[in-house]
Amino acid sequence: MTTIALGLLIPLLGTMLGAAFVFLMNDEMSPRLQKSLLGFASGVMVAASVWSLLIPAMEMEAGKGAWSVMPAAVGFLLGMGFLLLIDCLTPHLHIGTDTPEGVRSHLSKTAMLALAVTIHNLPEGMAVGVVFAGADSGWASISLTSAMAVSLGIAIQNIPEGAIISMPMRAAGNSRWRSFLIGSLSGAVEPIGAVAVLLLASLITPVLPYMLAFAAGAMFYVVVEELIPESSTGKHSNLSTIGFAAGFVLMMVLDVVMG
Repeated sequence: MTTIALGLLIPLLGTMLGAAFVFLMNDEMSPRLQKSLLGFASGVMVAASVWSLLIPAMEMEAGKGAWSVMPAAVGFLLGMGFLLLIDCLTPHLHIGTDTPEGVRSHLSKTAMLALAVTIHNLPEGMAVGVVFAGADSGWASISLTSAMAVSLGIAIQNIPEGAIISMPMRAAGNSRWRSFLIGSLSGAVEPIGAVAVLLLASLITPVLPYMLAFAAGAMFYVVVEELIPESSTGKHSNLSTIGFAAGFVLMMVLDVVMG
């Protein structure tokens, strides 16, 4: 149980570590660094979705022959649709733009920036929760070490995400401590979402393959809809490609070595 609790908290610690960059850097984050970090986060999320979520989802249904892919396919599409719905309904603002998305609201720019990152973190928390639920349920295709690999990989990519949210907060005129707090709290949804999934483990066990693919679809939505467009527009897009490759390989290695 201690290992599971640690695994659920590690991603939040990664976000807090990244948010703490606001105490170390005086100027706004450079576009080169921001694009590299966005690409890195994208690579980690794609690799985690494939190796840690989609492949185990299909392996759990291996005895059903050609139909073994159906839970993964259905869950993936449901996850994409779920994030699309949240994206359309939640008022949020992406870094580098002044045009809010979602329903109209009177929220401050700071609040909408934080909500944008919170939307990103929700599927990551679900992914951590569902892999630990799978490991705790005794599924052969998901071990406790592989679940820890997912948690560690998400934490690593949360470091740049924490910095990407706290640094613009500081540039917008907030104090260092306030910027750090907002950046850290944006990651609080991850352990909350993970615990919620884990508490429902006994109920979701029969549909665990669908839940694994659901989390993968939600993470893919964030990558395709937000992270890749933000990292590939304008100058230095090649740095985001390099970052993607580094993040993808790192998460792939973590999953295979620790799995």
